[in-house]
Amino acid sequence: MKAQRIGVDIPLYDLSLIRDLWEGRVKKQKQRQKKEEERISRSALAKVDQQWQYRIACRKLKSAEVAALHCYLDRSCDQHILHTQHNDADTENEKFIFKLNGDKWMKLPEDLQFMTYLREWHIHGTKIGQIPTYIEAFVDLRVLDVPKNGLTKLPVEIGKLVSLRELNVNYNKLLSIPAELGECENLERLEMTACGNLSELPFELSNLKKLKHLDMAENQFASIPICVLRMESLKCLDISNNRLRDLPEDIDRLEALETLFLHKNKVRYVPMTMTNLVQLKMLVISADELYSIPSQIVDSPDIKLIRLYDNPINAPDEDMNMIMDAEAQDEHEKEFMKTYIESLQDRDAQPMYTTKVSLSCLL
Repeated sequence: MKAQRIGVDIPLYDLSLIRDLWEGRVKKQKQRQKKEEERISRSALAKVDQQWQYRIACRKLKSAEVAALHCYLDRSCDQHILHTQHNDADTENEKFIFKLNGDKWMKLPEDLQFMTYLREWHIHGTKIGQIPTYIEAFVDLRVLDVPKNGLTKLPVEIGKLVSLRELNVNYNKLLSIPAELGECENLERLEMTACGNLSELPFELSNLKKLKHLDMAENQFASIPICVLRMESLKCLDISNNRLRDLPEDIDRLEALETLFLHKNKVRYVPMTMTNLVQLKMLVISADELYSIPSQIVDSPDIKLIRLYDNPINAPDEDMNMIMDAEAQDEHEKEFMKTYIESLQDRDAQPMYTTKVSLSCLL
């Protein structure tokens, strides 16, 4: 049998074109990374302190809401800056406002007890250990702003301040809150962040029917106090960074609630009764141990459900799928680049054009 020669045309492509294609893809990828870094640097969330480097899952946040969330996440005893809101009528005349700052102050000035016409006290960062009992004479006092002073208790005479609108005792060393505070029936804002080992509130605080903002974060509360559930006008409740594991079934008593901060707790499920909070607009919760939440809250277009993740293993399925797809794509590109480099090593020179060669195969 005679040998038969068959001519076969095999195209040999110019690897320089593949190199140009690859380099183009690398350039585009770098451009995308640069844009993403610029976007993150402009984001308010980029300023969040390292202890709050959570994965944040929420697709509904607006810029103003991101800024508000940042203010609550980026809080610490050393860096927290305290602000109180004042009515224009209260700040028109400085003679009605008393201010004292700095750790050089060990006690209040003697003349203060005679200034009963004052409407605001602002005492920050001093070493004053207690508020004097003569405060009961300040019946026109509307703002008592005394954060970071090492206070160990509040005087029971505070209940005489019937005109009080705002009370800020953040970052003190309070062991308890006096029941007489419930007599301040016009109180609208109460802040008691990081007050030592504070773990309970007196039931008498349920008389604060006009309270709209309650901040009790960074304490030792194992449950939401009963008195809080009786605050009918409450719109914002921050009980983050406590020891909560469950929420009460009657949480729907807070009919006016619009914003609820529950992050830095170990809440495992959200009760169905929370769907009755028709005014709720924002819920912030740590979701690493959360296994049950009503679908009405998840799917509601009116609620910003912000889930914070410490552990990326427990990230949402869609996020994990995105991560897996990105890893698979990256692995594919690495394999392609490796093959491309090996092919160049076997060649003395790179062809500058595309051609065809004819090979004869002896069959």
